[in-house]
Amino acid sequence: MVTLYHFSLCPFSRTIRLALGEYDLAAELVEERPWDRREDFMALNPAGTVPVLVDDDGSVVSGDGVIAEYLAETRDPLRLMPQSPRERAEVRRLVAWFDRKFDEEVSQNLVAEKIHRRFMPREMGGGAPDAAAVRAGLANIRHHLNYIGYLARQRNWLAGENLSYADLAAAAHLSCVDYLGHVPWDENADARTWYARIKSRPSFRPLLSDHVPGMKPPAAYADLDF
Repeated sequence: MVTLYHFSLCPFSRTIRLALGEYDLAAELVEERPWDRREDFMALNPAGTVPVLVDDDGSVVSGDGVIAEYLAETRDPLRLMPQSPRERAEVRRLVAWFDRKFDEEVSQNLVAEKIHRRFMPREMGGGAPDAAAVRAGLANIRHHLNYIGYLARQRNWLAGENLSYADLAAAAHLSCVDYLGHVPWDENADARTWYARIKSRPSFRPLLSDHVPGMKPPAAYADLDF
């Protein structure tokens, strides 16, 4: 059984949890708060970031993008990545979009501010959320939701005909924001329909049972008919 070091409300960790579910890979989940900088964890990944995967043979792989490529190469190469170079490039483009642009404009302004800072020591940036950052995140998510809706109207899944890492990355980031109740689903029916499809997949169910101490998600978070 593989072991995944993760933080439950980390979108990068959630991407890999979804991937493991799609690969039907059982995994031992170890909750890791990166800001604790545990010596044993730093020995696995000197960068001190999650996710980190330890494979059955002891191989240690760090970072969601690297883990995604590793799983594709060591398990089923076509499960979450298409065959043609052009289609694979589109998947990678969209993964980068969510892991960089969406993360910078939305996830950092909402999830990091309202959840991560709650648990971080003050000397590492913990404390009350920055109101200006939260306002920016709430404004920015509308543009990203519209882009997701545009992609969903044009294609069967976000990057093409089949479910791919692009869908997992998008859903991972959105699910963290959705835990806070900050996704304006009523503003884009196409994005909402796409999210309902991926939210109802078996790989998504464990994410819906995540709970942050002292922060209860809205009822619609775990509702498949939201």
